[in-house]
Amino acid sequence: MLPSHGLVSRMVGGEDPVLWVWHPRTGRQTIVFATPTNHGWQFLWSPGGQSGADDLERTVATLREALDSPPQPA
Repeated sequence: MLPSHGLVSRMVGGEDPVLWVWHPRTGRQTIVFATPTNHGWQFLWSPGGQSGADDLERTVATLREALDSPPQPA
């Protein structure tokens, strides 16, 4: 689903891999972690992004929006 939203990804890590996702046009990138919760699996990424694993279309759209927008000042 990521390529259909203009994003590129690669699994990185050893026994506990994470997903490295980047936007080729903006150069912004993040690492996506999957973690179990009381309500199923949740994806987490910086800065403060999160979405449920049960709605991948929404998750990818939210991730794309985060990587498409300019960084927020600290």
